[in-house]
Amino acid sequence: MPETPRPFLDITQSVTGRAWVDRLDSAAARNATAIGQRTGIPDILARIMAGRGVGLDEAETYLEPTIRTLMPDPSTMTAMDDLAERLARAIADNESVGLFGDYDVDGACSCALMARYLRHFGLDPQVHIPDRIFEGYGPNVAAMDKLIDAGATLIVTLDCGTTSDGPIAHARDRGVDVLVIDHHLSDHGLPPATALVNPNRPDDISGLGYLCAAGVTFMVLVAVNRALRNRGDTSLPDLLKLLDLVALATVCDVVPLIGLNRAFVTRGLEVARRGERPGLAALALAARASGPLNPYHLGFLIGPRINAGGRIGDAALGTRLLALDDEHQAMVIAAQLDELNSERQRIEVEAVEQAAAAAEAEIGSGDGPPVLVMASADWHPGVVGLIAARLRERFDRPSFAIALNPDGTGTGSGRSVPGVDLGSAVIKAVESGLIPKGGGHAMAAGVSLRDGDIGPFRAFLAEALGPGVAAARAASALKIDAALTARGATVELLHNLERAGPFGAGNPTPVFAFPAHRVRFPQIVGKGGHISFSLTSGDGARLKAIAFRAAGTPLGDVLMRDNDQPLHCAGGLSIDHYQGREQPQFRLIDIARPPH
Repeated sequence: MPETPRPFLDITQSVTGRAWVDRLDSAAARNATAIGQRTGIPDILARIMAGRGVGLDEAETYLEPTIRTLMPDPSTMTAMDDLAERLARAIADNESVGLFGDYDVDGACSCALMARYLRHFGLDPQVHIPDRIFEGYGPNVAAMDKLIDAGATLIVTLDCGTTSDGPIAHARDRGVDVLVIDHHLSDHGLPPATALVNPNRPDDISGLGYLCAAGVTFMVLVAVNRALRNRGDTSLPDLLKLLDLVALATVCDVVPLIGLNRAFVTRGLEVARRGERPGLAALALAARASGPLNPYHLGFLIGPRINAGGRIGDAALGTRLLALDDEHQAMVIAAQLDELNSERQRIEVEAVEQAAAAAEAEIGSGDGPPVLVMASADWHPGVVGLIAARLRERFDRPSFAIALNPDGTGTGSGRSVPGVDLGSAVIKAVESGLIPKGGGHAMAAGVSLRDGDIGPFRAFLAEALGPGVAAARAASALKIDAALTARGATVELLHNLERAGPFGAGNPTPVFAFPAHRVRFPQIVGKGGHISFSLTSGDGARLKAIAFRAAGTPLGDVLMRDNDQPLHCAGGLSIDHYQGREQPQFRLIDIARPPH
């Protein structure tokens, strides 16, 4: 029988309505002690590792994640050898290759990886990234014809293709081979591709279903290098130099940062920090990223700018930027993407305000529906995923945002909460004929709806996911890794904690409680309603702090009004780089008043 989580600081209900519990049960606490004794690492680092399921025997490997140790033989993936051999033949015969990618960061990185690899051997692949609005997700017949008419004898789809039976069959009928490199779930049989590598296909037992498409693409390139070596080719590229693109995609596609993905991101950041990729360097400059590149920069500064092209501009800009080597051209495209991102932010803010107001009206004074399905003809189809993410964050439940067309049809995106599989529910809705098209994975999904589908779809989700959402919300206590003070939150400590990173999906950022600290100098900053403040301990030590999008929320109200009394504050820590100096910064997640 599972052990009941132990309360942390005796908090049963915080300002946001959550209990605080110790992330470590008694067995994990014993494991943390053993890890610390064997490795000699600080107790707090051992606690963080144990709280993420790291066992005693894997502790040392966890602290030093390497590609060599963590990457299995690519041939463990179904159809890998066939796909690699066909691609190697295309390179050897100098074939004309067409690449068809997705319009998000993962698609852009996957296409850039493949384009750079092929160019190393003198090939000049055509690249087609579909327009999000006019073409939609995945291969289409017109785009396949365009690539074939331009001379392609082989088409490679990246981050898409698993569900594209018709367009792939059409290309095959025209005498062209099609290779699919993907990671998305499928709701039916596989398309008639020449070879399809996808760790999430039903007959793949590699255990690599947690990889993003760029991670799968990297594995493909390892296999192709081997196939070419077997053919006697010795002019092979150094694939490790491409890991910055794999890291960017892995962080931005929010796949679990476990196993091989941790090595991809850790080693990829080392490559990125060398500044040798003109596109990445230009984007980092445009985004005003300070200090050495880290997962936050990739996920929240660089990634959104690449996505902005696919959301409201030219979908191919991201791939073009990441695949080029000309610094001047990189600066020009990065500036375009930065401008598009500013416009995207403006569109998003207006849409989120409208969606949140509608959601509040629907929820009213009760619990409201377990899944929010909001729709509007005023929303740009390129930002529905962002609207859904903000609704999920604000109302703590799976949320869909649907952009309606004049004829009543709509396209939308959904975002889920941990423990609720949104992709599987959407696939069931498609299989039952409730909606015409949809797919995704546990935490995110996309849908296409006919006129009149919204009501039945909303009812289906409430029934299918209601119990799971209730259980997930009941279990949504804030898990605390350790207690700290403002004086104890040092740069040295944070550098130590980075050894357990990179943090993100599947490897949660450590959460620390700061007991009985006072909030000083709160003020609203930025366009998003953020609140900056100082967190002060009883001995007078101060810690720079911020609460994102807190203005007008219960959390923000406490920060602005109750800053003269001691409060328990919980959140994450990071290193702020300003004018060459490093200092710790606290990001507030929750507040609780000390029990009397």
